[in-house]
Amino acid sequence: MADPRPFHRVRYLLMIFMLTFVHSGIGYALPEHFQNRLTFTADPFGQPSSTQYPPTTTVHSSAAGVSEALLPWAKKLLGTDQYAYQIINTALETEGRPSVQPFPTPSVSSIANLTILPTFNVSHASVKPIASSKSNFTIHSWNRRAANKAMVDQTNVFRPMATGAPPSQIPSRADHPVPRLNIAQQSTPLSTNKFYANFFLGSQGQAVWTHPYSLAWSKGTQSSRSWGMAVSHIDANQRVFGPRNNVVPGSPVQYYINPVAIQSIILSAVELGNSTVLTTDTLGPFSANANLYPQAGSSSKITFPLVQGMAFVTGIYSNLQPAIQSSIFFRSASSAAASASGIFKYQITLEDGKRWLLYAVPYNGQDPQLTLVSNTLLRGVPNWSGFIQLAKNSAGSSGEYVYDNAAGVYAVGANLTASTFGLTGTYQFKWEKAGLTSKTARQLLMFALPHHVESFAGPTPFGKTDLRLQTTTKGVATAVSADAWTLVEASLPVDMGFAPWNGSLPQGSRSAKTLSPAAISTINSVVASEIRQDMDNQTNLDSMYFSGKALSKFAVLVYTVQEMCGEPDLARLGLGQLKIAFARFVTNQQVHPLVYESAWKGVVSSGAYTTGDAGQDFGNSLYNDHHFHFGYFIHAAAIIAYLDPQWLELNKEWVNMLVRDAANPSSTDPYFPFSRMFDWYHGHSWAKGVFESADSKDEESSSEDAFFAYALKMWGRVTGDRSMEARGNLMLAVLARTLRSYFLMQDGNANHPREFTGNRVTGILFENKVDATTYFGTNLEYVHGIHMLPILPYSSLTRSSTFVSQEWSALFDPSNPSAPDPAPSVRGGWKGILYANLALIDPKRSWQFFAQRDFDPAWIDGGASRTWYLAFAAGEFGRHGWMNTRVFCKS
Repeated sequence: MADPRPFHRVRYLLMIFMLTFVHSGIGYALPEHFQNRLTFTADPFGQPSSTQYPPTTTVHSSAAGVSEALLPWAKKLLGTDQYAYQIINTALETEGRPSVQPFPTPSVSSIANLTILPTFNVSHASVKPIASSKSNFTIHSWNRRAANKAMVDQTNVFRPMATGAPPSQIPSRADHPVPRLNIAQQSTPLSTNKFYANFFLGSQGQAVWTHPYSLAWSKGTQSSRSWGMAVSHIDANQRVFGPRNNVVPGSPVQYYINPVAIQSIILSAVELGNSTVLTTDTLGPFSANANLYPQAGSSSKITFPLVQGMAFVTGIYSNLQPAIQSSIFFRSASSAAASASGIFKYQITLEDGKRWLLYAVPYNGQDPQLTLVSNTLLRGVPNWSGFIQLAKNSAGSSGEYVYDNAAGVYAVGANLTASTFGLTGTYQFKWEKAGLTSKTARQLLMFALPHHVESFAGPTPFGKTDLRLQTTTKGVATAVSADAWTLVEASLPVDMGFAPWNGSLPQGSRSAKTLSPAAISTINSVVASEIRQDMDNQTNLDSMYFSGKALSKFAVLVYTVQEMCGEPDLARLGLGQLKIAFARFVTNQQVHPLVYESAWKGVVSSGAYTTGDAGQDFGNSLYNDHHFHFGYFIHAAAIIAYLDPQWLELNKEWVNMLVRDAANPSSTDPYFPFSRMFDWYHGHSWAKGVFESADSKDEESSSEDAFFAYALKMWGRVTGDRSMEARGNLMLAVLARTLRSYFLMQDGNANHPREFTGNRVTGILFENKVDATTYFGTNLEYVHGIHMLPILPYSSLTRSSTFVSQEWSALFDPSNPSAPDPAPSVRGGWKGILYANLALIDPKRSWQFFAQRDFDPAWIDGGASRTWYLAFAAGEFGRHGWMNTRVFCKS
């Protein structure tokens, strides 16, 4: 099951392949009053196993399971059963996710064993050697002015950067391994990584999450046998928890998950049957339309506007007979007085005790006459046109009052604007609404996530109501009555640069570019060896991710040598090598060249086309992880351009292409969608591309998400693109808030269940579950380290000293006898990551680790250098006031 392909082109690095045995399974959970019957088994087939992770939650059932083979390198066995109120898929989904560590680890035992290249002069068509003068390594005055200007002027964050075709060296092709299922033609590029993707992928039967609701096409399943759109909302007491992890202090559960396929209420029509077709249209960054037709070509349909945060699930009926169904069973359904004319209201109670409200708005005033035919069906009149709105009410009469006064209008989309002024960033969602907009002045009701509520500004806080609903993985959502939201981040990291940075210090003193002579002396003893490594060979890999990491590593190394260590000759040597290595990718001569594919519209690795492996390079060809992969190239380019501004002329367009693919600021660009990776509603990116998923989108490495925003910021600065720099600053500020809220769980985190928060990090956060693991192993240094790397200036912004202290003390501190994974016992490059992270709270101890005489180079991961880790730790001394040069001696 392990990926057998060696990275044979890497001369000095050895890839560590993790063989992760993950048995997948579907478990079945009954309603709450039967949950005491749940049992945990080590194997879905009843066989004991010590290697399975995570275990499968099951209820004994006589139904037969059906296996399904997925990718060749990772097979899943998915059980199926027609009888289930709740379906729990507890196994880690690995489709498109090879079990390989996120960096190559050096296999050498000593730095002296590294092959060192002789000093030489270089030239290349797109590489311009620089003089040895230090002035040539400093940012040009116009770039410095642009950086300073960004602190005082208002800047539009979403100014278009380009709208032309990709560079000519990038070939184009019209095919893609993943078909576009029933997507209507539209003028703007499709968003591949958004919440609604399950509706045009694979079986089209997996759910989408708008938060707090989820919707799924029923497809004739369960007791209702419906072909309509099933609506579900999960309360906190319905969660299913994994087994306790007794290795971690406090024994938190390894994961928690929300049941899927609960068909609480289904918006359907009598005409829908086994010929029903699901299509999508108007796909944007925050919304899409899902349509159910009785059969292909029918003029009748139900359209469901899907908008993140929508308070009502709305079905727009066109000449159909409404059929409101439930697989939970109706206990009661009665009409009630509505708060406005033209609206017909129904109060519904299900057999699970949950209360729902239904509002029907006919276009011609015709009463839909919904009648309870059975405990699974409310049926209306034939040939009905109008819209039906559905909402769960968990707040009694006060909640009903809020819904009553918002019914009749519904969200159909959102427009996002953003700007920065000085240290303040402001972004605004302007909701697009439809319904009885000409007859009523009612404002739109939408649900806000906890991080939204924290940053509400202007009139927006006055729209908050007392109505709240639990979300699956983002805490409790608050209903807000407003046609627009204004949110403010008041402390943008505008002064963050390439040097170590501390946001808690006053402006003007937060960067530590100058080191003590003693520190420089120690660092320079390492520099000479590291700068002469064969950069071209270490970056010429069959992976955009690993190649980018190596380029970024060497760029940071060259920057450190020039700007912090004052060694221009060595820096010139390294920069020359680095530009040659980078040119291989600009000229598209790497192992798997990039292609522009016009089906989904984006730049992808050709790896899946040439190998037939959809998981090649972590699924890059299928739009997985583009912000992770391309962020390293953008960051490396920013440093090269900073050191040699003339380099920009021949390379800017190629780097901007990567920016446009992953973080396009404009919806007018015909070649790339707006903000493919970063979800401005959730405040972070989703890594999963066009892979169908039972738990929808996910994000593993929160730190690489922030790193991408940092790379954008720095590329914008060196290129003079103030809008891009401002966008990176705002994204970093938003990420600092959302990572603290949802990914990095310090004491008191209220957005995840207390049974789970002891894990300190989420591991992998899905839209429907959170699993404290990784795609390549379960070691604690893996689970936590993937949320640390790469350690760079942005790290102190997104990883607060409070969180780092609690995480280190609980898990990695060797002075804590109960720490389960003391850092000195960690092996390989993960040890270096832990000690570099330690510099955020204890730079002295971090420095002493990297400065020790018997230092093993294998402790440095393939995406970092010992030179930078030493400089980073030394730069952090100023933050803590420990400038005594005695600590810089090598032990």
